[in-house]
This record gives sequence, structure tokens and C-alpha cells, in this order.
Amino acid sequence: MFGKIFFPTIDPKLATVAAFATFGVGYVTRPIGAFFMGHIGDKFGRKKVLTFTLLLMGISTFLIGLLPTYNQVGIAAPIMLVVLRLLQGLSAAGEQAGANSMTLEHAPAHRRAFFTSFTLSGTQMGFILATLVFLPIASLPEEQLLSWGWRIPFFLSAIVVAVGFWVRRTLPETPAFKEEADANATVEMPAAVLFRDHTPAVLRVVFGALVSVTSTIFGIFVLSYAVNTVHIPRTTMLTLLVCANVVALAAIPLWAMLSDKVGRRPIFIFGALGCAVLIWPTLWAISRGDLNLIFLFGLLTSGIVYSAANAVWPSLYGEMFDTRVRLSGMAIGTQIGFALGGFAPTISAAIMGEGINGWMPVAGLVSAASVIAAISIFTAPETYKVPMHELGKKMNKVRA
Repeated sequence: MFGKIFFPTIDPKLATVAAFATFGVGYVTRPIGAFFMGHIGDKFGRKKVLTFTLLLMGISTFLIGLLPTYNQVGIAAPIMLVVLRLLQGLSAAGEQAGANSMTLEHAPAHRRAFFTSFTLSGTQMGFILATLVFLPIASLPEEQLLSWGWRIPFFLSAIVVAVGFWVRRTLPETPAFKEEADANATVEMPAAVLFRDHTPAVLRVVFGALVSVTSTIFGIFVLSYAVNTVHIPRTTMLTLLVCANVVALAAIPLWAMLSDKVGRRPIFIFGALGCAVLIWPTLWAISRGDLNLIFLFGLLTSGIVYSAANAVWPSLYGEMFDTRVRLSGMAIGTQIGFALGGFAPTISAAIMGEGINGWMPVAGLVSAASVIAAISIFTAPETYKVPMHELGKKMNKVRA
């Protein structure tokens, strides 16, 4: 829809690429924001980051709903959209790393993966709420949808922000960070210490985060491809996305509990390699318009197999760093990786071939990213039995 609203004067395929680019540009500022948010979180506390990111994301999202269209103000419309996407990217840079650090450092020993997995369950619930809100909007006549209907979900985001702000005001700071602060062990420049002592871990997180390509392709590109190219009803594909996220809500804590028993690495690697394989039958089924197979492979890929990697990475990445630089390490590493993955829909729209098998280059892109992620985590130390106070300090001696 953004292609029609903000880029109506160019070729439809180029408009799709441009619309995907406005999605991807939100990832450009994430690495920059990661340094800033990581510094605040590791020096002043996890709670301050979580409050700031929520407000910045909420204001930016609400303002998107107020934007004029291209037909109203011309090129200024997509420019303003890009600016707000950049602000959303700054916010997202510290959001997940802050939430993951908060839950990891509050979690009881030997259940860290299970507790941190709830940050990803929150993400899945966000997808579900967003899609459920949009389902009735998507059923509007095209003229109403493009004139005012698309704005409603952005306005409704204010409710989520208000509730989230009320919750976060009451959160206590984590015991691990308070211990560091009370001992005056926090560092003046967390990023400098991070790259001095943890560069290999940061690189592992960067490449491990490429597994997110599966999520962005499934949630963004697949929807556009199925609706605009294969002409599957929009509500059918949105229903699939809701169902996949409902399945993921159940799968994520189960994978996390298994990770607390057998380790982080095998679960993550299984999820990454599984996505590399299953993306092929998923896109094949969509290209044929076979709804039964679309739901089967869609739920298996996004709901179950991807959830294995998704459930584990909050604890896996967080346990690679000590408390002094944990939020910085997670934020910088993941956001660089997510930034690369964020442009996957744009790249996919550009490399998409013609005809019924035009999806194959896209499947190849997802497979390559997933295999790289699996290889990166294969080189990482296993951490699920390492006590909190030893994490990130003697990891070279801890192998599976």
C-alpha cells in the first residue's frame, strides 16, 4: 500500500522496491542507535533505556498516521516517512537489547533461556495484535483503504504505548547491574571496552542475527508477493501471519526450555538450517497458489522452525558478554545484523525473477543468510551452564 500512497508516479515494481526501502531504511539508524542506547544502558541502567525507546517508538509511529500522501504534498511525503522510519530505527536499536538484558539479569540460574524468551513472545504478540488490527482495515474498499483506512493502526498504537509506559515505570533495575553500580564497576565508555575485550563475540552476534532474514522475508516480502503477484486474497495471507505467530507463541517457550537443558547452540543451529531448507517449499507453494501447502509450510517454517532460533538468541547473545557491556554488545551486534536483514525485502523485490519460478533467487538469499548464521553460532562457546558472574569473562575455556 505504501507504494501506492507515497510512490504513485513510478512503475509499480519500482514503487514496491521503494516501499520496501522505506521499511529497510529504518534499519539504517539501528547500528548508530545501538552505540547510543548501549552506552546509556550499560552506564546508567536498563530501565532508562526501555523507557526512552518506548516513547520514541510510540511518537514516531503515531506521527506516521498523520503523514500527508504524495498526492497532497508531493516528494515531501516520502521524505517525512523516511525520517520517521529513521527515528523508529533509533528506538528499536535499544529496545530488544534492553529488554533481553533486563530479563536475563532477573532470571533464575538454569532458566535464563526460558525467561528471556518472553521478550520474543512479546514480539510475536505485537505482530499478532498489529495484524488483527489490520485485518478489518484490509477488508475496506480500496479507495477507503488508501485514503484513510491505513492510518487507523498507527493511531491505535498510542494505546499500546500508554500501557507499556505505565508498566515500565514500575520495573526494578536488575540485580546484576545494581551490583556493578554499587561497586563502581560500570565503565565510562562501554563500547571501547566491548571492542577491546569482546570483538569475536560481537562478530558472532552480527552474523548470527542474519537468521532474521527469514522473519523479514516471511512477514514483509511474502505478503506482497502472494497478494500482488500470485493474487492470493490479502486477508488470507494476513490470517496465515496471525496463525504463524500464534504457533510461535507456544513454540518459543518450549524451545527455550529445551535450550536450558541441552544448550543454546544446537537449538539455534537447528532453527537456522531448518529455515534454509524450508523457505524453498514455502515459496514454491505460494507460487502455485496452493492454500493448503501454503499454510502447512508457512506454519512449519515461521511458526515452529524459525522459533527455535528466535527463542534462543536473547539468552545466547546476552551470555556472550559480561554485565558491564552486555547491553552494548547485544545492541550493536544484533542491530548491525538486523540492518543487513532489514533490506532483505528490498533486495528480494529487486532480484525477483519473472514467471512462476521467479521466487528462487529470494529463497537462495534466505538460505545463504541462514547458513551463515548457523556457521557463526557453531563457532561460539556454549554458555547455558555458566554462572551469571562468569559470563563473558572466561568464555574461551567453555565449549560444548
